[in-house]
Amino acid sequence: MRNFIYLATALSVMGLAFWAYRVNYETQDLQGELRALNREIASLHEGLSVLRAEWAYLNRPDRLRELVDLNFERLQLLPLSPEQFGSVAQVAYPLPPEEPVSEPIDVIASTQALEAAE
Repeated sequence: MRNFIYLATALSVMGLAFWAYRVNYETQDLQGELRALNREIASLHEGLSVLRAEWAYLNRPDRLRELVDLNFERLQLLPLSPEQFGSVAQVAYPLPPEEPVSEPIDVIASTQALEAAE
């Protein structure tokens, strides 16, 4: 019986050692993937900041004004002025749809019932 317990213990220790070995290397592989992903994220953030800087450079008002002047014949764009904007009060909102009356209520009978209850 003791030999069986010693054998079972030895096999379980070897099994746990093999499991720990595999988990250790899986963890190291995942840490390597994480480092690679973090490098990729940093690279993408850097590229995004460059794109934002380029966008800000290309959208300078003086540059856009020059482009509008150069392409006036084709685009016919005019500069914005305050008179071109309206107020919220000038917006015509659509009326809510009217729902058909499916069950009419007898208002006269209900008011007479209220007066009688008083």
